[in-house]
Amino acid sequence: MLKEALSYSDKHREQQLEELKELLSIPSISTDQRSQTGIRRAAEWLAGHLGAIGFTRVEIWATGGHPAVFAEWLGAGPERPTVLVYGHYDVQPTDPLNEWRTPPFTPTVRDNAIYARGAADDKGQLFIHIKAAEAYLRGAGKLPVNLKFIIEGEEEVGSEHLSACVRAHANDLRADAVAISDSHMIAPGTPTVVYGLRGLAYMEVEVTGPSQDLHSGTYGGAVYNPGQALCEIIAQLKDDRGHITIPGFYNRVRPLSEQERELMRQLPFEEARFRAEAGIAGTWGEEGYSVIEQITARPTLEVNGLVSGYTAPGAKTVLPARALAKISMRLVPDQQPQEIAELFEAHVRRLAPPQVKVDVRLLHYGDGALIDLNTPQVQASVRAFEKAFGKAPVFVREGGSIPVVSIFAQTIGCPAVLMGFGLPDDNLHSPNEKFDLGNFYMGIKTIIYFLDEVAR
Repeated sequence: MLKEALSYSDKHREQQLEELKELLSIPSISTDQRSQTGIRRAAEWLAGHLGAIGFTRVEIWATGGHPAVFAEWLGAGPERPTVLVYGHYDVQPTDPLNEWRTPPFTPTVRDNAIYARGAADDKGQLFIHIKAAEAYLRGAGKLPVNLKFIIEGEEEVGSEHLSACVRAHANDLRADAVAISDSHMIAPGTPTVVYGLRGLAYMEVEVTGPSQDLHSGTYGGAVYNPGQALCEIIAQLKDDRGHITIPGFYNRVRPLSEQERELMRQLPFEEARFRAEAGIAGTWGEEGYSVIEQITARPTLEVNGLVSGYTAPGAKTVLPARALAKISMRLVPDQQPQEIAELFEAHVRRLAPPQVKVDVRLLHYGDGALIDLNTPQVQASVRAFEKAFGKAPVFVREGGSIPVVSIFAQTIGCPAVLMGFGLPDDNLHSPNEKFDLGNFYMGIKTIIYFLDEVAR
């Protein structure tokens, strides 16, 4: 079966790319109410495609929000292991549109990469698993394992309804491992197994002052400006050493062992490349930790959005009635998102001047995770990477958040295997998102090997 699947995949690269373009052309922005048609189209396209390549049961599950796609093929028999693949078809907003070289939903190939919103996060990486399954089903007539898919449409808005969906369909989702490709390799040509994920608490802070925007000449100087108040609050959330000032914030942070810090020092991480990818002259962060530690294994607090008053072209001299900021905190394992949200709110209220009103809202959250590298499923991924890339993978923590990892662990007790095929410069959540086509095809090959290794 393995030989036939690999041969089928190699012979159908052009078809794989054209089908990926079809999926990427669907505008499935989960945060945009105007994209509801695109959300439904993406779910229906995936369901139809999974059925067409040979999955015997395909359903679109309603949730409290955007629908989830489920598919299964159980033809390997009950004595064979079952793999559950998780992915998401929803994508981030496309703004600022004027910074895209080509339209975000017109997939374009240049420099051996495909450019489109969702190319790497996560449609392209999800499609790797679908094409690997197709290679077995059409090339060999069957899969070496039982295979299921759960594809959600709300990952980019915190997977709000996924936990309830997983609980409601726990029996359908039972598996021996969940495979997830929603991360990246640490460097080009370096296969990477992710063993740690940060959690997330995403907050919104709104400061209001006067009942309406005021003339800044008539009232300025005697009214506390909400924009100023919000900036003062934000400025006090970190000190000049990059340390987050929220009382109790670090209480549950698990210290990095010297062994783990040494492993991080040995990773092929180049700070100069990191600066070039970010477009910055120099790095800045929490003192006492290297850049790789800061971006993967330490908690963070970042302003994601900030607005107040008049922001259109030209001048309008107003004293704004309100100011709003969106702030995310990436959390390391053992930190509890809801507890951190409460500590954050209490601290913001302490910092706010009495002349303004402050509202603090928790928009969405997720737990972090640490994965045991010694599980048979993870070791199967190691062997698959070795066969596909010709070298052993490195092991890293991922700075981002994938809430479903903890959801699956808590709900169906399913260990996760995180096999990312993106690159650090794929412009996730930014204009000109891309996915390296070499990694796309190598990813399909790797997953073909992975399913074979799990079967063994």
